[in-house]
Amino acid sequence: MDTKKVRKKKAMGIEGVVCIVILSTLIYLLSSKMGGINMINTIIKTAHDLLLNTVFFIMGVSVIAGAFAGILSEFGVIAILNKLLSPLMRPLYRLPGAAVLGILTTYISDNPAILSLSADKGFTKYFKKYQLPALTNLGTSFGMGFIVSTFMIAQSGAMNENLVLPVIIGNLGAFVGSIVSVNLMINSTKKIFNENGDSLEETSSTSDYLNYREIRDGNVLERLLEALLEGGKNGVQMGMEIIPGVLIICTTVLLLTNGPTANGYTGGAYEGIALLPYVGEKLQFILKPLFGFTSAKALAFPITSLGAVGAALGLVPQFIADGAITSREIAVFTAMGMTWSGYLSTHVAMMDSLGYRKLTGKAILSHTIGGIVAGVVANVLYTIFM
Repeated sequence: MDTKKVRKKKAMGIEGVVCIVILSTLIYLLSSKMGGINMINTIIKTAHDLLLNTVFFIMGVSVIAGAFAGILSEFGVIAILNKLLSPLMRPLYRLPGAAVLGILTTYISDNPAILSLSADKGFTKYFKKYQLPALTNLGTSFGMGFIVSTFMIAQSGAMNENLVLPVIIGNLGAFVGSIVSVNLMINSTKKIFNENGDSLEETSSTSDYLNYREIRDGNVLERLLEALLEGGKNGVQMGMEIIPGVLIICTTVLLLTNGPTANGYTGGAYEGIALLPYVGEKLQFILKPLFGFTSAKALAFPITSLGAVGAALGLVPQFIADGAITSREIAVFTAMGMTWSGYLSTHVAMMDSLGYRKLTGKAILSHTIGGIVAGVVANVLYTIFM
């Protein structure tokens, strides 16, 4: 029997009125600039394109990452990493050494790859309960890191200078930002778990997980196949669970970030009212000392990274052609692009998948601070080394 308490409110109340006013205002602002039909078409086409080209891509990544994680768990690689890297991970992140696998998998893939790991009991057994929500911040800090770094280095020809060192500086900035984000999140979760009287440890205490590990029945080949298939199955499930967050949040962010096409508003995917870049121009007096941005246009990159770092990368060639950025911005872009890497479009779904939806606000706030720190650190390191 479900004993969960049902909350009730009066059918008619102030919330409904406020909701109508806010929604009506937003629809009016968007439709008055884009046109009502164009606005609807853009929202639908953007969500559709995100589903086909982003969500299914992430699902594919999750399946492969899940299968890979299953093998590493079954044959003891995670156990080895936990033993070897605990001395590094615990003081920096206050996480077990096994967490480094989350860094590796998300760096070569994308944020939700951490979910495939979190669904594997062979991975999560190394964590205390209050540490598990911080996996969202850890994974997101390194999401698409390899892709972002490679893309930035590839712009060396267009900028007529070697961008390897700026990209390395950006990676160091992202590393520092990840430490800040994860520790802020753990501070919050540990406090909340203590206040709620929840156990900070895992419920099972009968096995010595540091010295022994469970394995599947069968010979080596049977264990390999079962680990692959079960890990891949977890990836499919996680891919399905992130769909609402990606489509809703990312579509909203892109509507506020992107502008019209060269032909004006056509109702195509990824058009918008360019509100966030406009705000950036007004905040240039803050952005330049913090991040070293020489042009207000540069703010479009970290803002777009909030929803999709892949879309943000598409802005860079035009910035270079316009002379709006230097190698300093490349370092800062790398740091913030990696750290944020579309976290507004995935954090909600990722926290929901982990079973900690109520902590989503804490995760987003911690990661926002972490991304800002990453950009500032990259700017400072660039000044020192370049």
